[in-house]
Amino acid sequence: MSELEHLLECNKRWAKEVQSEKPHFFSDLSQQQAPEYLWIGCSDSRVPANQITGLPPGEVFVHRNIANVVVHSDLNCLSVVQYAVEVLKVKHIIVCGHYGCGGVKAAMENEDHGLIDNWLRHIRDVYRFHRSDIDSCASEEDRLDSLCEKNVIEQALNVCSSTVVQSAWAKGAELSVHGWIYAVKDGLIRDLEVSMSGLADFEKASL
Repeated sequence: MSELEHLLECNKRWAKEVQSEKPHFFSDLSQQQAPEYLWIGCSDSRVPANQITGLPPGEVFVHRNIANVVVHSDLNCLSVVQYAVEVLKVKHIIVCGHYGCGGVKAAMENEDHGLIDNWLRHIRDVYRFHRSDIDSCASEEDRLDSLCEKNVIEQALNVCSSTVVQSAWAKGAELSVHGWIYAVKDGLIRDLEVSMSGLADFEKASL
């Protein structure tokens, strides 16, 4: 028996349960996807987009990477954004980080982490931009939480400055970008009150 047989069995049980509740769910789902949301989140296994938002399959388009980073050299991420905006016509892009993020924590450390240090450079830049505010926090945990929040805000701004979103807004698309953060400790999402629905909002938030 395969070491992963239990995963296949779990899948069978899940599919059977869904089909018993909604007989046409999979046949309807196979015809199209029309999500209103693009979720850009962390790869952390404790932060699955559909589950923590209570959304079923087909309702949220997802891109995940270490520490929910959005940079203009990452064609993988930008291709997801383009497909979501131009093809799926999503209405909302949500950048969601989480407290206690291992990637953010590693970016704060003065240690060699190998290849990933190249990726963490982006978060270290966020730390450098906001160092005085972060270092004024009372504890190491508070400093980490602060950088997690500021990283989300910075990445949401990066989404807004992408050519895809800028072009969509210029064409009058109904599209908003939001910054959220999730707490593994209690399972709740906090709105960081960073929401931009057009060029004017973005320019104001960038000041």
